[in-house]
Amino acid sequence: MSEWDRLRDAMRATERADTLLDLDLVLREGRRLRTRRRVARAGAATLAAGLAAVVVVGVVARPGDPPARRPPPVAVAPPSVAVSPTAPDPVEPTPPPTVSHDVPPPKPWGQLIDSGVRHGADRRMYYLVRVAVPGEPKVTIGLAAGRQAPDGALTTDILVNDVEGSDRRSGFHQIGYDESSSTAPVPTFGYFVGPAHRIIGTVDGRQVDARMARWNVDKQVVIFWFEPAQLTPGQRLDGIIARDASGRRL
Repeated sequence: MSEWDRLRDAMRATERADTLLDLDLVLREGRRLRTRRRVARAGAATLAAGLAAVVVVGVVARPGDPPARRPPPVAVAPPSVAVSPTAPDPVEPTPPPTVSHDVPPPKPWGQLIDSGVRHGADRRMYYLVRVAVPGEPKVTIGLAAGRQAPDGALTTDILVNDVEGSDRRSGFHQIGYDESSSTAPVPTFGYFVGPAHRIIGTVDGRQVDARMARWNVDKQVVIFWFEPAQLTPGQRLDGIIARDASGRRL
C-alpha cells in the first residue's frame, strides 16, 4: 500500500460512524508523504507547503448519531499584500453663502428725532419703521437708532421691535443696547406707550433721567434715550420706571 493510500484510509475513517478520527495517524502519514516527495523531487516544495497549510478537523461520532458528512471545501483567500491605500479625491470646501449688501435701509415712518448726539459730522437720530413678524399681526413698528450724514443719507445702526403680542400695549417695550465697541456708540434707547412725562432709569444705585420725544404718528408712543455722559452706551439698566404729569408711576 502506497503512502497516498494510507493517508486516504486515515482520512476516510471520518466517514464511518463507528470510527474515531486518528489525528496522529493522519498527520504522521502526511509528514511521511511530504518528506519522501521532497526527497524525490525538489520541485514539489510548493505542493508540500500547500499540504502543510491543510488542517483536518474531525468530529467524534457517537452511537446513534447519523453518519458524519465531510464539510464542503472552503475557499481560502490568498495572502494579503500590503497596498498603499488610494487617497480619496479632495473635497472642495463649500463656498460661504453670498450675502447681499444692497438691501436698502428701513424707511422711516413719521418724523426723524434728533437726539442732539453727534458723531463727527453725523447726527444721531431715532425713528420708527414698519416691521412684520410672522404670526404676529399686532407687531407693526420697530424703533431704529441711526446716523444722518450732512447730505441727508441715513444709516441704521440698531433696530429693536417686539416679537409677540402688541407693540401698542401700555408700558415699556424693547430697549436697545449697543453691544459693539464702534466709534459711533449708540446711546441706550427704547419706547414707552402711555402718558409718560418722565422716564427714569436706575444703574448702580443711581437714577438717570432719559430724554424723551413723542412720535408724531401716534402721540401715545414716547421715544426715550439716555445721554452718553449719564449712561455709558451698552451699560445695562438695573430698572426703569415711567411717571405721568402728576408724578404717579405708570
